[in-house]
Amino acid sequence: MNIGAASRASGVSQRMIRHYETIGLIPAPQRRDSGYRDYSKADLHRLRFIANARDLGFPIGEIASLLDLWANDRRESAEVKALALARADGLGRKARALGAMQATLLHLAERCTGDVRPDCPILDGLADR
Repeated sequence: MNIGAASRASGVSQRMIRHYETIGLIPAPQRRDSGYRDYSKADLHRLRFIANARDLGFPIGEIASLLDLWANDRRESAEVKALALARADGLGRKARALGAMQATLLHLAERCTGDVRPDCPILDGLADR
């Protein structure tokens, strides 16, 4: 199938498919006589894997490692689990940081009357940070 069909079937944009090919996350697909890329079912499966990993917050480098592990039938699941737990830990840290940011913004907003006066505790709070 061509890149447009592969994009629709995998949920990965054509631009990202080309990028993944350029950086080596997916192998270069076969080319038709016309020169157009011709993606296989295996390519689609790999693209969906990459999309799912991206949705879970894995960066490109870790996705490459996961793809290598996925292709290795002699892998140890402990290695895959370690990657997943490390990513979950990183996401937890980010979630806590976002929660703290939200709490700070809500606190600043509570102190602001939001009326026509020019004084603004939100801007004051940002200036003091």
